[in-house]
Amino acid sequence: MKKTILTVAFLATALFSSAQDSKIKAGLNLGLPMGDIKDDYSFNVGINGSYLFPISDKFYVGGTVGYEHYNGKTIETNIFGVPVKTEIKSAGFIPVAASAEYMFNDKFFGALDLGYAIGIAPSGIDSGFLYQPKIGYAIEKFDFLLGYKAIAVSGGAYSSINLGVAYKL
Repeated sequence: MKKTILTVAFLATALFSSAQDSKIKAGLNLGLPMGDIKDDYSFNVGINGSYLFPISDKFYVGGTVGYEHYNGKTIETNIFGVPVKTEIKSAGFIPVAASAEYMFNDKFFGALDLGYAIGIAPSGIDSGFLYQPKIGYAIEKFDFLLGYKAIAVSGGAYSSINLGVAYKL
């Protein structure tokens, strides 16, 4: 038990002592579904946390993890003149990705997340490759983002155009 406590304390100290130049962020994004899913889902909302460390004064790399939710619609169709309502179940994913960010100047940046999104809802949903290019505008404690997110699954992709904000810790 003492070894575990000492190891955790050592790792926390190492993490926070190197965090002076690092970026730790907590974010929220809202999106409009596109492509394969635009007729079945009304919106996308997500939360995430990321940790980026500097490679140079303009380039950062690290990782991100979060939760993405795609809200299902109720679709009405006619079958032989009879209206039928079908409720699409909402979809949930846990994305785990590598992240890179390049600062063009002290305000504007471009970023890319590449990883895997684990499908958790509804039961039996596919997991898939995640890619998310984005551009942003940075101020002292916040980043504002515009991006495209896609989770490639068998038979299509969960994709959306997103607006987001991240708080820099």
